[in-house]
Amino acid sequence: MQVFPMANALKELTDVLGGPQTLGRSVHTRSDLMDFVREGFPFEVLESVIRLTNMTREEVETLIALPARTLTRRKQAKHLQPVESDRLFRVARVAAHAIAVLGSPQKAAQWLHRANRGLGGNSPITYLDTDIGAEQVNDILTRLEHGVVG
Repeated sequence: MQVFPMANALKELTDVLGGPQTLGRSVHTRSDLMDFVREGFPFEVLESVIRLTNMTREEVETLIALPARTLTRRKQAKHLQPVESDRLFRVARVAAHAIAVLGSPQKAAQWLHRANRGLGGNSPITYLDTDIGAEQVNDILTRLEHGVVG
């Protein structure tokens, strides 16, 4: 699986995460992103991804494994734990790929929530709770990107 399928994917991914202003510093390399994940993202990064993907509270609870009470604590602390940041990064990575392929955050959010035949009628967003599921969604996006249907 290609984590960064396009040449400018690092910038697109950074934009999904809220950009340098939300992250608190610039991202120049994949290692920078790894460092951010290991430190734990600022809470605003989660809010940025939620806005771009139209994730519901239930989806956040499932995909990021953040129950409502924990989510409230993270918001007060203004910081996510590294494991939560890693899960959020997985969602952001797929969202950035969807935006690149489909052309806009709105189209990507709609596609992520729409039933997909390649996923047995399930929506892509429901697959983003595991790496293997995210890989399946990225495979479908790559096929769309290259005009391969089915």
